Amino acid sequence: MSQVKENDTVKVHYTGKLSNGQIFDSSLERGEPLEITLGQGMLIPGFEKGMVNMKVNEKKTINIPVTEAYGEVQKELFHEVKKDQLPQDMTPEVGMGLASKNPDGTEVQFRVAEVHEEHIIIDANHPLAGQDLTFELELVEIK
Repeated sequence: MSQVKENDTVKVHYTGKLSNGQIFDSSLERGEPLEITLGQGMLIPGFEKGMVNMKVNEKKTINIPVTEAYGEVQKELFHEVKKDQLPQDMTPEVGMGLASKNPDGTEVQFRVAEVHEEHIIIDANHPLAGQDLTFELELVEIK
């Protein structure tokens, strides 16, 4: 029976959990497994490493430390923005998602981390930065 190796295209069902057990994402809710080609940098490193050597229909749980997930929270990705730079009809709230376009047209996602009288603090870290993650995997297919 074949096993997953680097550069294989696979289909996998997964459930991602935080260290407190809270589910943050699951392919089971969508009903379709994730199809991905390993080695293209589309997944966090720990997820790809955890799939190597799995066989079709195999289930396993992998624990991914922060360093192989979304990394540590980086303080330099917090920025102050004056409220007068925000759209007039916006009432910023902690946790609210914001987006901004770079000069090259790419979009950057932020979250509001703090709200003050004259300014807000935005956070450009990935929402799962600083977290150890656990994934329950089920390999559905090796293409």
